[in-house]
Amino acid sequence: MSTTIAPVDSPRPASGAARSLAGRFARPAAAALSGVLLFLSFPPRPLWWLAVPAFALLGWTLRGRRTRAALGLGLLTGLGFMLPLLVWTGEEVGPVPWLALAFAEALFVAAACTGISAVSRLPGWPLWGAALWIAGEAARARVPFGGFPWGKIAFGQADGVFLPLAAAGGTPLLGFAVALCGFGLYETLRRAVAFRRTGTLPRAAAAVALLSLLLPLAGALAARPLVDDSAEDGTATVAAIQGNVPRLGLDFNAQRRAVLDNHARRTEQLAADVAAGREPRPDFVLWPENSSDLDPYRNADARLVIDRAVDAIGVPTVVGAVLTPDTGPLRNTLIEWEPGRGPVDTYDKRHVQPFGEYIPMRSFVRIFNSDVDRVRRDFGPGDEVGVFDLAGTRVGLVTCFEAAFDDAARDTVTHGAQMISVPSNNATFGRSEMTYQQLAMSRVRAVEHSRSVVVPVTSGVSAVIMPDGRIVRETAMFTPDALVAEVPLRSSQTPATRLGVLPEAALLLLAAGALGKAAADAVRDRRRRAAGAAEAS
Repeated sequence: MSTTIAPVDSPRPASGAARSLAGRFARPAAAALSGVLLFLSFPPRPLWWLAVPAFALLGWTLRGRRTRAALGLGLLTGLGFMLPLLVWTGEEVGPVPWLALAFAEALFVAAACTGISAVSRLPGWPLWGAALWIAGEAARARVPFGGFPWGKIAFGQADGVFLPLAAAGGTPLLGFAVALCGFGLYETLRRAVAFRRTGTLPRAAAAVALLSLLLPLAGALAARPLVDDSAEDGTATVAAIQGNVPRLGLDFNAQRRAVLDNHARRTEQLAADVAAGREPRPDFVLWPENSSDLDPYRNADARLVIDRAVDAIGVPTVVGAVLTPDTGPLRNTLIEWEPGRGPVDTYDKRHVQPFGEYIPMRSFVRIFNSDVDRVRRDFGPGDEVGVFDLAGTRVGLVTCFEAAFDDAARDTVTHGAQMISVPSNNATFGRSEMTYQQLAMSRVRAVEHSRSVVVPVTSGVSAVIMPDGRIVRETAMFTPDALVAEVPLRSSQTPATRLGVLPEAALLLLAAGALGKAAADAVRDRRRRAAGAAEAS
């Protein structure tokens, strides 16, 4: 009789299974992590440099992936980026709008990542991949409903070394440089690892990798002379009023008179400080968006309050108001108010915010969230560029959400603005990161167009920004305050201002050409494989 002893199971198969499992989830985890790193590179954190390793990690995640896999990995990147970045959109109306918006924006990221994967086998792929990322940003800045450019990589670079590139080619070139540097970092590391393993390194491939890494940094250094905060047309002393709101959230609108009174009171206090010599006399005063949600053309009490405050300070004042005509849409309007004369000019916000200032597909959206009916009457867009002549200074007007759109600030400068004002109302979003994200946009716009930018906000953060992007004065949140500062006025135009959409268009052509080449190569490879299979049979 023989006895068979069963062998003891070896731990090797389990170890192999663990490695297989880890390998299966490594790229999805890396994709999500790259998105989280992109989010962490945005204000209020001074971690702008995290965007570079984020793109390097994304390059490793996507290179060589098939279309379906790249789409899924790109969606994970988009969700890792957009979910935390846009969480403030659900501050008052709940999670459904936030999740819907984040998912919609993540789809654009996923589409861009699919394209990046497709071109990742081409020579010089970091260049084509970075162009495709910008193509994705360009698409979501325009569609649907006029687009939502929030989260453009450029807006996370207000403190970064790449910022001078904004003056050379605007936000598309700035974002392209960051993505290119990240992809170049990954390609350089990949080539270094291959060299260590094989001992061979193709010179052309090594040169492309190093150039992809170093060229954006060299370009940023070369663009530094474009950043100039000297006064070409003298200076102006400007005051930004932050009156504060009675309470946080959407319901602050229920106390519209209180908001108006707050801003009038703080302006009158500034007038007293000027009379006592505690503050210099401003040349003009800037109030925020929605500082008077009572229509001063239809409400005599509101007009009286504004008249009294403007007469007290004695200089032109820009008042943010909601106009309520008998018919047609509401207007989010900035009014130039002269002491002793009243309103003399207006600017209607051109980029009105979907689902905030107007509700597309209202009956359909109501199925998912009844809060849409808080916006009872839609706002309509204006169609004229806003530039006010305030005591001899031409001030460009970019209202709140408009700061995210490339054309809004540029149009004011090409129409003669010597400085820019970005009046905003962030009270709806409480103490979230939204106000810091938006402030960073204004800093990038300052460098892009070499203009001082003043940001008056109902509840903060209000700020005075120099043409080189530095904040020289700012307020605390939810505190009444008045910022008075002397700012340089400039009339020259940066290359970014003069070129307009051309840098973005050039990058889109690069992206399209690379996709065409990748598609042609894929067709040729399929035909070659089919021919080989036919010969073998």
